[in-house]
Amino acid sequence: MQSFTSNATYGSIAAVWGILGVVGILGWAIVRLAPIAAGAFDHTLEWYHWATLLIFLAFMLYSEGYRGFQRSFSPRVAERAGLLRKSPTPLNAILAPLYCIGYFNSSRRIKLTVYILTSAIVVMILIVHRFSQPWRGIVDVGVLAGLSYGIVSTLVLGRHVFRGARSRP
Repeated sequence: MQSFTSNATYGSIAAVWGILGVVGILGWAIVRLAPIAAGAFDHTLEWYHWATLLIFLAFMLYSEGYRGFQRSFSPRVAERAGLLRKSPTPLNAILAPLYCIGYFNSSRRIKLTVYILTSAIVVMILIVHRFSQPWRGIVDVGVLAGLSYGIVSTLVLGRHVFRGARSRP
């Protein structure tokens, strides 16, 4: 009987589960935020609302989408999915999305970054949750754009795991 770690099929399944699980987490956030973001447009938006929306949208696409996802998070997810594909363990395979994000079995620096970032996101959610419409929706439009960018980036870089290309841009 073959061992779990020597079977390439298990590694590939674990890598796919890791990437799609991460995409699912990001997608779930989009599903939850979309109605709130749409609620901003139920209000009469003044010029300063539109200006804020456009500026914040551009800021989030650059900072969260490009800098956060494309240059940091998505390459790490793809790189760790590649490691998982080559040498899966049962625990890493079962918890592949969390493994790919870096919550465990990663360097101290990556774990620290992931836990601090997760905590900061929770704090920001609690703060933005207190905003009234249309401001909350305006913020959420920017977050939705950044998360959407992140999904595309994660899928594109994750595909490289199976094509043998480098995951780092």
